[in-house]
Amino acid sequence: MKKIQLKQIAHARSGDKGDSSNVGLIAYKKEYYELICEKITPDAVKRHFKNICLGAVDRYEVPNLLALNFILHDSLGGGGTESLKNDAQGKTHGMGMLEMEIEVPDDFKI
Repeated sequence: MKKIQLKQIAHARSGDKGDSSNVGLIAYKKEYYELICEKITPDAVKRHFKNICLGAVDRYEVPNLLALNFILHDSLGGGGTESLKNDAQGKTHGMGMLEMEIEVPDDFKI
């Protein structure tokens, strides 16, 4: 097995709704989508953002777009004008998600 970063097989968009960050993870190919559906669980995302996301993580599948959408609850310090965080709208959370590493077989082709 080898490790790859999500940025090698997907791209992301992120933003906010109040105190929750909204991260869309979009696979480049169908086979990559199947892999991220298997590997990128709410628990995996919660562990990856353990210092940022204080609440639950919800996951929604959008197969026609080869995408997953994650809601990271209680991750923006109140959000918008209430937060003292540098990124009170969660704009960098998509890039943070793409830094996640997953294990794939040695013969996995990118």
